[in-house]
Amino acid sequence: MLMIERDFDVPFVADLALREKQIQQNYRPVVAVHKWFARRPGTLFRGLLLSEFLDAPLRQTFYRGQSLPDLRILDPFMGGGTTLIEANRVGCAVTGFDINPMAWWIVRQEIGELNLEEYLQAARVLRGALLNDVSRFYKTQCETCGSEDAHVKYFLWVKSLTCQGCGTLVDLFPNYLLAEDARHPANVFVCRACGQLYESKSRKDPGDCPHCRTAFSIEFTARRNRSKCEHCGALNAYPRPASGPPTHRMFAIEYHCEHCRNSHSGRFFKNPSADDLRQYNEAQACFDALRSTFIPEEEIPAGDETDRLHRWGYRFYREMFNARQLLGLELSCRLIRQHRSPQIAEALATNLSDLIRYQNMLCRYDTMALKSLDVFSVHGFPVGLIQCESNLLGVAGRTATVGSGGWLNITEKFARAKAYCQHPFEVRHLGHRKVQVPIDGEWIGDRRHRAGQTQTKQVRLERADATVVSLEGMKFDAIFTDPPYFRNVQYAELMDFCYVWLRRLALADHPEFAPLTTRHANELTGNDNMGRTLEHFTEGMSRVFQKMASALKPGSPLAFTYHHNRLDAYYPVAVAMLDSGLVCSASLPCPAEMGASIHINGTSSSIIDTVFVCRSTGKVPRRWLSANPAALAQVVREDLRLLAGGGVKATQGDTRCIAFGHLIRLAVWNLRKGWKLTRPARSRKEAVSKWIEDFGGVEAVLRELGADFTSAQATQQWLASEEPQPYRTRVHEVSF
Repeated sequence: MLMIERDFDVPFVADLALREKQIQQNYRPVVAVHKWFARRPGTLFRGLLLSEFLDAPLRQTFYRGQSLPDLRILDPFMGGGTTLIEANRVGCAVTGFDINPMAWWIVRQEIGELNLEEYLQAARVLRGALLNDVSRFYKTQCETCGSEDAHVKYFLWVKSLTCQGCGTLVDLFPNYLLAEDARHPANVFVCRACGQLYESKSRKDPGDCPHCRTAFSIEFTARRNRSKCEHCGALNAYPRPASGPPTHRMFAIEYHCEHCRNSHSGRFFKNPSADDLRQYNEAQACFDALRSTFIPEEEIPAGDETDRLHRWGYRFYREMFNARQLLGLELSCRLIRQHRSPQIAEALATNLSDLIRYQNMLCRYDTMALKSLDVFSVHGFPVGLIQCESNLLGVAGRTATVGSGGWLNITEKFARAKAYCQHPFEVRHLGHRKVQVPIDGEWIGDRRHRAGQTQTKQVRLERADATVVSLEGMKFDAIFTDPPYFRNVQYAELMDFCYVWLRRLALADHPEFAPLTTRHANELTGNDNMGRTLEHFTEGMSRVFQKMASALKPGSPLAFTYHHNRLDAYYPVAVAMLDSGLVCSASLPCPAEMGASIHINGTSSSIIDTVFVCRSTGKVPRRWLSANPAALAQVVREDLRLLAGGGVKATQGDTRCIAFGHLIRLAVWNLRKGWKLTRPARSRKEAVSKWIEDFGGVEAVLRELGADFTSAQATQQWLASEEPQPYRTRVHEVSF
């Protein structure tokens, strides 16, 4: 009998998943269709599918083309579509629901048919038209060779305010470092007095400004929402929401010059010239003369994340863009709307929705990597003091695209994503070499034309609440999903940033875009602003799990990923499993986050998900049914060993989350008989909490782990092993 519980190869999948999450676009280029948050590794869900349905070791089947057209797979929280893409790729009939219209649109664009040649031609035509209209606003004069045909990569802006003491303009520099010497020969600083750029070998002591001889000092930098005026010494508080959106001053430019790049060392930096400032003013005048059609007029509603924007005086989405960005985006929308092919127009509209992540005045400049950080580089709306405006068009070098954040970058990534759908591959690691392995016979999509024939796959995607959708008596062979994690990401608040733009292009043809916002009363996430408590999350998860369990064939798996830094955030999924009548037969560890992510690196957060496997009937390894903390510590210790075999050096946060997963699994196993669904959500959560407390709690398990826990790193650092050890489970089992 095939089962994930027996055949899921933890070291093998952990190794692949860890590598994939470092640069996911290299392993699963399809993710570049559009931004979605916290995508789980495709390699993980491919591993789950093949472990469940193929009677051979995963290491043998993973790199072979598979065809499983007789299987029906469901995902009630399809999000960015990882589970559906992996199932569709091996031929399964897939059904996916999500309450967020952006999720529905993105997965539809990932799986939908597209003529790639026609798309590329349309993308070239669009960019060519924009070149004629706005390219002059992205040119600058090279300070090295004097060429007037240099292309701006990034305009850098600093927030400014009027001093309340003397009325002069105060720049809110958090520091004066523009670029580190990691990817440039020297550190680049901006002088606090004259504003000129200068270089220094020392980051700690850059010395006096060579232009005005002003001594370097951090006395007037902006810190803790205060900035001291250099002219009168007054201490100015910021932000000032009553004054409206913050103002910005352009203070530097990074550019690219093809004429002298081969003889130039490092990057090209300069202060904006009078011509550069004039060009911006000209762009603003052009925009002011337009009667805009596509620029959103929606207000920014209150929310856990959007309240940060309100604190900075932003009230409307359009206020987060400067005039040059708004001009380019409006003209782009007009060109997209003119396209006669609905499929091509939708692809380009998807590109624009993704592009605005970089074309806004919340983007920051990475002083080490020397690139733009898009607005969603963290899962929120961080409002920095230095903002980075990317070239709308993108910069084409002689051999490769230069910089990031422009139309050229977005359409190239999208084209690679759709090409991958036609010819999927896996990446095999041979020592220190990476080899792309074509997977013959597999493809991603709802239909394709090949050798004069049309091939189709069953795909059903709906913007719908999974608790009320009609399944028409359908029974599924498996449910694979990645549900929302309580409070971790405010999907709707963030996706509205793109939605308000995409809606203006898509509404006429798609009623799914009728709502003014992607927010929904039944959205499952914790949100203080909307009163979504842990009880709300619990009841919602319970309704979904009950509905989905009724749609499963007997003994078929409902497998889902989950992790959180708080144990009580796991209680809702325990309640949901118990309410559904399913038994949790496994809790398997797998890397699912990038340790180097800005919101994770250097913290005690975990990169390890627990994969919970649930069934109505089946078998569970007897040794997993721990009777006390010492026995459970042995199971956790085995998980740590398996992860180490896949190159994962678990931190204390990782270990804690692995223990959380096993405690939840055991609670479900032990509470399933006599479970009362009619009790209030709080009471059901308390029953889970009490069982875990009576068992000894997570701290008892961690104490039993001893040095395996205390000697682990306290914060995240990524290390990868190139030689995972083989693994296959055959153990004594208990039926249920």
